[in-house]
Amino acid sequence: MEGISTTLVLIGVTCLVSLSAFGNPKLIGRLVLWPPAIARNGEYWRLLTYGFVHAGGMHLLFNMITLYFFGRLMENFIDAHLGDWGFVFFYLSALVVAILPSWLRHRDDAKYMSLGASGAVTAVLFAFILLRPWSMIVVFVLPMPAIVFAVAYLGYTLWMDYRKADHINHGAHLAGAIYGVLFMLLLDPRVLAYFLHELAHPRLGS
Repeated sequence: MEGISTTLVLIGVTCLVSLSAFGNPKLIGRLVLWPPAIARNGEYWRLLTYGFVHAGGMHLLFNMITLYFFGRLMENFIDAHLGDWGFVFFYLSALVVAILPSWLRHRDDAKYMSLGASGAVTAVLFAFILLRPWSMIVVFVLPMPAIVFAVAYLGYTLWMDYRKADHINHGAHLAGAIYGVLFMLLLDPRVLAYFLHELAHPRLGS
C-alpha cells in the first residue's frame, strides 16, 4: 500500500494481539486453533486467528523479526503483481493453508492446540528464497546461503514432523514452505526460470 508498509501493519497487529493475550488464557482460548471448536461450533476464524497469538515473547520476537527482514521485499514484489493488498492476501492465506493439514489430522482431538505465525512466516521466507537463493541469512549466529538453509530446514522439518518429539507444529512449517513456493510460481511463472538461473550462477550475498 502506497505510503504504508503492510508488513509493518501485520507485525503491529500480531504484536498487539499477542501481547494482549499473554497472561490472558480466555483470549488465547478464543483465538488458538482448537479443532473441536471448529467441528462443533463452526468457529472457522480460528484457522486465521491462531497466527496472531504466540506461546511467549521469544516465539513472537523470532517470528516478527523474520517477517520484518523478508516481508518487505516480498511485499514489493507481490503488490506489484496483485495490487496494494496483495501481500496481505498472501500472508493471511498462508496462515490458513499452513494450518489446514494439522486441522484435518487432529479435527477430533480435543487435546490438540496450535498457535503462532510460523507457518505463514515460513511461506514468506521460502517465497524470498526463490528470488534471492544466494542471499546470506543468519541462523543462530551462523551465516549461510538462503538455499542451503532451505534444504537443511526442509530436511529438519520432515524429520521432526515424523518423530513428533516436541510440541512444535512442524507440519505447519512444511505446509507454509510449500505454499510460499507454489504461490510465487502461480503468481509469476517466470520466477521458476529466474530461480534456476540464479541457482546455477552462485553469487554469495546477492
